[in-house]
Parts: sequence; structure tokens; C-alpha cells
Amino acid sequence: MSGYEFDFFISYSREGNVQKWLLNHFYNKLKDCLADECAPAPRIYMDRHMPKAVEWAHNLQTSLRHSKIMIQVMTPSYYRSGWCMSELDSMRAREEMLGFASAKIPQGLIYPILFSDSENFPETERMRKWHDFKEFAHPDPVYQQTVDYIHFHKEVKQLARDLVELVEQVPAWQEDWPIVERPDPIVTPRPPLPRFKPCPEP
Repeated sequence: MSGYEFDFFISYSREGNVQKWLLNHFYNKLKDCLADECAPAPRIYMDRHMPKAVEWAHNLQTSLRHSKIMIQVMTPSYYRSGWCMSELDSMRAREEMLGFASAKIPQGLIYPILFSDSENFPETERMRKWHDFKEFAHPDPVYQQTVDYIHFHKEVKQLARDLVELVEQVPAWQEDWPIVERPDPIVTPRPPLPRFKPCPEP
């Protein structure tokens, strides 16, 4: 495979409510709003739509290398995930290779979206301007029946305009886009089962 396959790659941690929010609201809304802004509709990669029987880590790496822009969904757990940091570092390495996100060329290839927190992020993560979605971070489907969902739609529509403008400035694909070595999967040991003691004799 050569060339770009996707316009946008969504990078996120699966911990907390962010995955439900992406699947219930954000992904489809963004897809529709992007289609409203340009044709053909931009292509979005999110790992929940991965083909069956693929090696998922390899698929993530390949898809990122063949994506133009990374949408980074920022949560506290994002910065504790080896996979997320590998994706982020890989795109940063591409920016550095191109001289992007620098004093000379401030624009980068990473578009941060703030889902939650921000006060406990690493200091370096506060240097890049993000699009704040904390007000709209409601994961449950019932959110679509509220008046506030209209404001969510307007916010995603504005985001889609920004992304369409940004993606048109992306340089041509290169075979040597860097990929930071993926970490070994982190296996968290299961907690030991409690051992019940018999009640003392009265």
C-alpha cells in the first residue's frame, strides 16, 4: 500500500467514557458534518471499525502511516496508554521531519480535542491549542434527545470546517513516514480473590 488511505485518524484511550462517546455521538456526527463540507466525503479511521481477522496493532500502525491528520482525544488515561503515546509520538516525529509545529511553521498534523480534565496533563501537552469538547462529553444515547445536542452539532460542524481547511494543506505522502516502536502490551494482573474467614464462635 502506498499513499494516503485516510484523511483523519482518531487516537483515543478506551478507558472511561470516551469510547462510548465516540461511538454513540462523535464519530457519526463528524462523518456527516465532514460530508456536508466537501465531496467526496473525507475518510476517517477509528479502530472500532477494524476489519475482522487482522493483527490489530499492525493495523493501527499501518493506518496511522497512511493518514493525513491525527485527531487526538485528550483524557488523563490517554497519557498513561503506551499505544496512545506511540501514536502521538509517531505523528510528532512526522511533524518534526517536515518542520511542522515549530516556530517557522506553527501548524501541525495533530488536532487535539479535549474530552476531560486538562489540569493533570503533562506540561508539554498544554502548549498546543485544543478544541474544547468537555461541555459536550455526554456518552449516553439519551443525550441526542436533549436541547444541548443542538449545540453539540454546531460544535462538530465548526470542527469539520477546521479539519477540511487543515487537510487541504497536508504535504504529499512519503514512504519513510516514521513510526515509533510500539510498546509491549501491558497486562494488568488480576487482583487476588478475597479469602473469607469463618466467623468466630460466639
